[in-house]
Amino acid sequence: MAKLNVAQLDDRLRAQRQSFDKVPLVDLAPLLDGSDPGQVAKEIRWALANAGFMYVKNHGVSVRLIDETFARAKAFFDLPTTEKMKLHISNSGVALRGYIEVFGENTDPAKTKDLKECFDVGPEWPTVEGPFFGPNQWPTVLPGFQETVFLYHEAMKALSIKILSSIALSLDLPADFFEPKMKNPISIQRLLHYPPQSGAVDERVIGIGAHTDYGSLTILAQDSVGGLQVMNREGVWIVGNPIPGTFVINIGDLIQKLTNDRYLANLHRVVNTSGRERYSLAFFIDGDCDAVITPLESCISDDSPPRYPSITCGAHKFTRFLESFPHLQREHTTGLAAQPNGPTVL
Repeated sequence: MAKLNVAQLDDRLRAQRQSFDKVPLVDLAPLLDGSDPGQVAKEIRWALANAGFMYVKNHGVSVRLIDETFARAKAFFDLPTTEKMKLHISNSGVALRGYIEVFGENTDPAKTKDLKECFDVGPEWPTVEGPFFGPNQWPTVLPGFQETVFLYHEAMKALSIKILSSIALSLDLPADFFEPKMKNPISIQRLLHYPPQSGAVDERVIGIGAHTDYGSLTILAQDSVGGLQVMNREGVWIVGNPIPGTFVINIGDLIQKLTNDRYLANLHRVVNTSGRERYSLAFFIDGDCDAVITPLESCISDDSPPRYPSITCGAHKFTRFLESFPHLQREHTTGLAAQPNGPTVL
């Protein structure tokens, strides 16, 4: 009998299969139907202060749309490499729209090469207006792809605004606190494909290296394969197993800065040793490019002085992307276009 070529994980990549009681499953129904938004905010407060991650159920996004978007993603990644490379992200410059090949973006470049490929879209703009704003690149060989993926982007944007309203309530802020700072928010809908790994696997090459997300909020749809790992407060990697009917929600650097470390942008990574192809849909949203992030007064005290200087959403996020994308490193030392209306302070 032929020997199975199974993955042999380096000890530093092993995740303990512990209870996820510390990262709760939050029911969004009382938020979305208005019956008890305060209870949802209370649960979100605990989750983001202690884990930075949570599962959410009863989120209101149709299963059909999610399934169709996964099917479109698989169809795209099944295209020949030559076809995908026609839509390479470097074509879009600072707008950062299009295809990213395996090893084309590395989130922890000093330690890890990312064994993943991606496709990024965002709001439609006729021309490149600056970092994160420009026209999308769409595959013409896949009928229905553009319509489905953009519809999913819009559904995620609507859901994220509702979740951010609950995050605001969790901080004892008005529910609409974030809305004036999100007139033209930076948003990215990313489709991801992680090939399986076998043999000896260590940190030098994994699905995606350990990182925190760059912006405000991430909504992740996972397939059934698994591979997500999240670091707990004790520095132990915990398996983030898929739960049917849920999204994984986590906050990024900007919310940690805004809350002066009260809320945690947590380290996470992907290690796909399942023997199967892994697909996921990750939506990222921030404030407007010129929205200024500065620690909230309510999160500052004598015991917790301000830990972060003020920074704009666009400047922070573009700096992080510069570290990951070779085409940006070659072409840009700065990348932030002037914004028309002046900064808004978060």
